[in-house]
This record gives sequence, structure tokens and C-alpha cells, in this order.
Amino acid sequence: MSNECINAAKLAEIKDNFIKAQQNVKRRIILCAGTGCMAGGSMKVYDEVCKELKANGLDIVVELQKEKELNEKGVWMSKSGCQGFCQMGPLLSIEPDGILYVKVKPEDAKEIVEKTILHGEVIERLLYVDHNTGKHCKGKKEIDFYSKQHRVALNECGSLDPENVEEYISHGGYAAAAKAYLDMEPEAVCKMILDSGLRGRGGAGFPTGKKWDLTRVVQADLKYIVCNADEGDPGAFMDRSVMEGNPHAVIEGMMIAARAIGASEGYFYVRAEYPLAVKRITRAVQDAEKEGILGDNVFGTGLKLHLHVMEGAGAFVCGEETALMASVEGHRGMPRPKPPFPAQSGLWKAPTTINNVETLATVPFIVRNGVEEFRKMGTETSPGTKTFALTGHVVNTGLIEVPMGTTLRKIIFDIGGGVIDDNGNPWPDGFKTVQIGGPSGGCLTEEHLDMPLDFDSLPKVGAMVGSGGLVVMNKNTCMVSVARFFMQFIQNESCGKCIPCREGTKQMLNLLDEIIDGTATAETIETLEELAKSVRISSLCGLGKTAPNPVLATLRYFRDEVNEHVFNKRCPTNRCPKLSTPVIDKEKCKGCTACAKQCPVGAISGTIKQPHSIDKDKCIRCGSCVRTCKFGAISGVSA
Repeated sequence: MSNECINAAKLAEIKDNFIKAQQNVKRRIILCAGTGCMAGGSMKVYDEVCKELKANGLDIVVELQKEKELNEKGVWMSKSGCQGFCQMGPLLSIEPDGILYVKVKPEDAKEIVEKTILHGEVIERLLYVDHNTGKHCKGKKEIDFYSKQHRVALNECGSLDPENVEEYISHGGYAAAAKAYLDMEPEAVCKMILDSGLRGRGGAGFPTGKKWDLTRVVQADLKYIVCNADEGDPGAFMDRSVMEGNPHAVIEGMMIAARAIGASEGYFYVRAEYPLAVKRITRAVQDAEKEGILGDNVFGTGLKLHLHVMEGAGAFVCGEETALMASVEGHRGMPRPKPPFPAQSGLWKAPTTINNVETLATVPFIVRNGVEEFRKMGTETSPGTKTFALTGHVVNTGLIEVPMGTTLRKIIFDIGGGVIDDNGNPWPDGFKTVQIGGPSGGCLTEEHLDMPLDFDSLPKVGAMVGSGGLVVMNKNTCMVSVARFFMQFIQNESCGKCIPCREGTKQMLNLLDEIIDGTATAETIETLEELAKSVRISSLCGLGKTAPNPVLATLRYFRDEVNEHVFNKRCPTNRCPKLSTPVIDKEKCKGCTACAKQCPVGAISGTIKQPHSIDKDKCIRCGSCVRTCKFGAISGVSA
């Protein structure tokens, strides 16, 4: 490694040497070292596998060297970032065999080494079993969760070592940055990204090339490029996984953006709650500096670029660009009115461009492969791919990437494997809705299953791509409670600067509580809808303007369910305690008839010593049966 600047020839040399070094090993074992798998114990698995390899006399390689000659049993042990299939972790891949073992435990290490590494046998019990067909899948090519995706930003997150800059270079890394600095003028870089149709993956969908060009044309001695990694939506972990799994791709995207706008300084603004992402992006910046990729003379052009990593303070509002900049400057993270826009007056009043992690990680692909290759994916107005965090009542949860315009049906039923009930069992017709875009998004129902997910289609139905969270919900989900959950989150995260957001979200939360508690009237619904529209129009920043979306979507698509709560004082899903019909657990019921004797309206029936039942139409939810039962067999209402 050198402190001198690197050039294209040196990049090619590093690439060739690394590829040659790989020829010294016969197999590669890759342990998922993303946050999810590490929490599940993948590093303990790593240690045990290394121990078993040594016990069997195998050469263990943790750092490739082309000069080192290994015996026929050389094994390359490495870690990767998130491989996406989080619910199946810890994940262990074996190449070139194409084997993926799921839910691996430390005690499995001995069998893996003795059977698979030494004798090439596949251990069936460690393979993924298709939920619908019962088939044991050997590797990712046979698993629908993987095979039906199309990965660009996530393509290398589960295969390369995120802490090895040389491996990234061996995959063509930093060649796009070298091309931008050595062969292209800033205007040409902006035009390429504009022609590609790349739109901001942080949620707004603003054309990335246009954003860059607005900053490029401003004359200034100092400009900044900022990576917005302040991912705060509940259930969203796309940016975190990209930073953990392929941090150099984000750095390369930052370099290309810096070249396009003329920036010499840059910041990664990363959530403090993402310690592993902070560690890996910091390590990647340091390694890029040591290799001479970043510094005072980028690729020998005489241009400077220094990148800094800053941990965010945890405020959701800092995902908004003006609040983020205030935080970087050392002030309280609060938004300010626009104009002036960051392109004219951003960090410390200097021209600034802010892009999110996924947007920047996609840029090298475009510069390396060309505009047409990128536009082959997605739709005409929303080209490329989009990552989503697929969670909720679905068979396969995890991180996915699909072409823009992919339908919900393909995501939920093909990649996700279908809807499940509350106990994890398949429920083919159990789909109710999916919350897209986090607390700022909206609900999509069965009528939207075949609608393309892109920047232009979703706003027409009151939703948005947002950061990419997809929470699937089955028919047992209470939509009023869901709306309240997101409103509670937004109300807690409101910075308080503007009255519409600060007070409006609080009052919307109170009105939702009235509906759930059974004290609401027709006027409550009317006030809630009117207030939601007012907050959307009059709030200062994007957080407040989109805060009412879950409420408005619920009123739009689930009005009947809201009306049931308000006018019939009943929660159709039995989720709201004060509006739920009591339920008798037949396993616990002794048939003592005590509850039937106490019921004031005769809603409970049954013979002695046999499980009883409750007539939902007669029940007035007074709670007398719950108070009377000595066996805890009745639940669903407050006692």
C-alpha cells in the first residue's frame, strides 16, 4: 500500500494479482457477517469452522497472497456483508460448489468440514426447504427468494469481503471512478447520469443527474458531496446493508458525484445506531486513502477529495437534507425553508449535493456499463432497480432488489413465498395490505397487487416508494392500530419547529386513540381527515408533509373498518381490547358454566363440562365473563 496517488494501470495490476491469488485455493467459505447474522452467532460459527479446518490439517487462508503456494486442500475463509435472507441466518456459502447452508450453528462446523469440505457431500438438513414445495434447495440459484431478484446495488454484498479493498478492485472496483476523473469532464458525467434516468433512491425520486448539474454550474472555491445514510424508517435496513456489505461501492459513487459537481470534501452521515456500518465505511475510507484512491491528487489529476464519516444523533428528521446539514454543522437537526436549495447554499453555505446510499452505490454500474445497460432494467421513467426490506406476514423476509416497475404480486408471492397467518402457516388468500415507504408511505391493497411499483404509479394511489420498506399484513391486522403505530412514531420524531407537524400529529394521534378506545363519533372521522389534509399542506418539511399518509390511506382504503370501530364499537380483527369480542380458549375451558351464569345478555352457551362459546352478535363486551373465569380461558376484552 502507498500514500501516493493510484492510476488506472495500478488498479489493473491489483486486480490481476488478486485474481491470480484466488487460484491458490480450492474452496471458499463465506460466512454472512451482516448485522442480522452476527446477532444470530455467525462469528461463533466462523471460529468453529476455522477450528475444524485446522483439526483436519487444511490450509486456512484469510488473506490472499499470489506468492503463497498452498496444498490441494487450501480453504479461503472470509466474511461477507448481509446476504439478504436474514430470517434464515446465520448463512454459510461454499464456493465454487454453489452451496448455501441456512441457520447454521457452531456445532454444525465439524460436519460441514468433514462431509462437505473434505468429501464434497451436501448436508441436506442444513439446506433451505421451500415452504410451498418441500424441496431442499442446494444454493441460491434454486431458491426463489434469490433467483427471482435482479441485483445491482446488492450484487456483491453477500459475496465479497467488505473489508478487503483489493477484492473490490478485483471485481472492477474504482475503474468507473478512474474513468470519470481521467476520461470525462464534469458536464459529461452529469449528462451520463441524467441520460440514465437514475432517480434518487431515498424516496423523492428526483433525477440524480439534474441534482448534480444544479450544483456543478454554481461557481465556488469549495463544494461538498454528502452521503445521506440516516436511514430511520421502521423496518428499513437497505442502506445499512449496502454500507456493511459493499462500502467501497458507495465511496466510488461519492467519487463520481464529487467529480461531477467539483467537490473536494465529502461526508458520510450515518446513524449512530448502525455501529457495524460506521466501522466498515470508516475502514473503507481509510483503506482507499492508503491505496492512494482518495487524497490530494485523485488519479494524478491534481484534484482533491477527502471523505469524512460522521455519526448522526438518531433524530428521524435528520433524514431531511437541510436538517442533516444543520446536524453536520454542529447545530440541532431541524429543517429550514427552501430556497435557498443545497445546490446554492448547503454545508457552511457552500454548494452541496446530497444523495442517499443506494443511489450512490448504483452510480458505478452506470459509468462502468453505460446508460443503455442500466435502462434495460426498470421502466421508461423509472429505470434501474430498487432495494426493498420485505417484512411482516410473508414466508420469506429479508433484503431484496428488483427492477423498478415490478409488481407487488411478484414480490410477495414469488420472491416472498406468499402470505402467512399469525402462527407462520401459509394463508393463500390471507393478504390484506402492504405498507410501503415507511411512516411516510401508504397502504396498497389487493387491487394494487398487479400495479407496477415505480416513482410515477404509486403517488396516483396515495403511496410512495419512500426508502423501500415493505411491511406485508394479513387479514388479522387492524388497520386503525397500524395507522396509530406510524402516527405515534412520526409524533415522537417531529422536531417541533413548525406548528402543523408538532401539534397536528399530536392531535391526529389523539383522534386515533378515540377510535381505538371506542369514544369516537362521526365528527372524529371528519376532523381526522380534515386535520390530516391540513398538516400535509402546511408543514415545513417532507416529514410533516408526508406524516398524514398512513392515516389518509387507511381512510381511503379501509373506511369500512374505521366505521366499524366508530359506529358499531367493534374491532373486526379483535385487536383493539376495548372493542373486541371475548374469545374462549377451548383447551382451557372446563365447562363450569360460571361465565354463562354471569353474562347479562345470555351471549354464552354450552353444556356442562364441555367448552363453551360466545355469540359475537349478542356480546356487549362488558368483561364480566373474563372477571368470572377462574381458569384464564377467556381473553379479548379488558376485565
